[in-house]
Amino acid sequence: MSKVPGWLGRVGDGLTRVGARLEERRAEADADPDQLIAQGPLAAPADAAVGVEHVPAPPAYAPAVAARPDPVAAVPWGMRVAAEAGWRLLVLAGTLWVLMKIISSVQLVVLAFVAALLVTAMLQPTVARLRRVGLPRGLATAVTAILGFVIMGLVGWFVVWQVMENLDNLSDRLRDGIEELKRWLLNSPFHVTEDQINDIAKNLSDAVGTNTEEITSAGLQGVTVMVEFLTGILLAMFSTLFLLYDGKRIWEWSLKLVPSPARPGVAGAGPRAWRTLTAYVRGTVIVAMIDAIFIGLGLFFLDIPMAVPLAVFIFLGAFIPLVGAVMSGALAIVVALVTEGPFTALMVMAVVLAVQQIEGHVLQPFILGRAVRVHPLAVVLSVAAGGLVAGIGGAVVAVPLVAVTNTVVGYLRSYSNEAALRAAPQPHGAVAPTPASADRPVEQE
Repeated sequence: MSKVPGWLGRVGDGLTRVGARLEERRAEADADPDQLIAQGPLAAPADAAVGVEHVPAPPAYAPAVAARPDPVAAVPWGMRVAAEAGWRLLVLAGTLWVLMKIISSVQLVVLAFVAALLVTAMLQPTVARLRRVGLPRGLATAVTAILGFVIMGLVGWFVVWQVMENLDNLSDRLRDGIEELKRWLLNSPFHVTEDQINDIAKNLSDAVGTNTEEITSAGLQGVTVMVEFLTGILLAMFSTLFLLYDGKRIWEWSLKLVPSPARPGVAGAGPRAWRTLTAYVRGTVIVAMIDAIFIGLGLFFLDIPMAVPLAVFIFLGAFIPLVGAVMSGALAIVVALVTEGPFTALMVMAVVLAVQQIEGHVLQPFILGRAVRVHPLAVVLSVAAGGLVAGIGGAVVAVPLVAVTNTVVGYLRSYSNEAALRAAPQPHGAVAPTPASADRPVEQE
């Protein structure tokens, strides 16, 4: 019994030391919770003070796992650039596809409005001259529109009248020309026999007989096309009247649809686009008239039938750059070949080529100048694309659309560069450049 008090005393001393140690740790924790001791069974984890659950370290025998890089850093830089450009191109392609679908659904309205723009670009300088003389805007617009529509109507009526008047004569000359061509083939070094020529004629006749239904349906569709054509003419006439009379207000209203930050640039690009379109239309009309007059005179002196209608077709074909001149010249050569023979056809070819060479190397650079400068490759591609999308109308409006787009893009690029220079900090005493051309008012009647 004498040993029990000593044992109890030692236990009491140990409990006293443990209590003292706990008091010290509690005091340390109260002083700085982030400095808790992370060892020992009585220690609290460092994250316990901030309420974060403690995750124990993996055991020593666990396999090491390599750290994985960020997925963005793992993709090569070139692939990231291609992906960024790719989805933007997809968005643009989708937007263009939707836009083309909308245009194709209202193709008649779009072509009529574009035709009205072209006619307005041709007639608007006359309205401006009449207003400078002193005529009111309404009277100047009415006089110009009536004279323009009457002249275009008379030209169309004259072409139809000439074709109807010379149709019988042309049919007789075509038969004679076919017979002459047949005799030339029989006597030519190509060793063509009469049976082969008869087989070709029989195949053509059979093809016409087999496709009678298609020809009939095409005739019925032609009535629909004629109705749509007349509707388009009426729409173009009304649009031309309003554009001539109220073009400036229409442009100012259109500017309100543009976001405010982009409005100054668009306001400066609009008049330049209009001047480009006006220069293109007026220059094309002058060049087409020169082509039609000189080629028509050549056809007249060579006694080619329907020389005047062919000259008018040459005039209209000049509005389709490159392609139209070739097609209209080829038509004149074919008519000369069938009606007058190979020698006259060669003479017509010489006249057409001479006039077109003068047009391409002298007239267009002199008349159009630098106002409308589009690369020939761009002309060919735009005409082909316009023809595929909207037929003859698309081929006619393709080149002026490309020329106007080129002018607008060039001006907006210059305007953006000048705006960036103005926004950049300037050295002491330097004056920021101001695009005076962008500050001009809209110069559209």
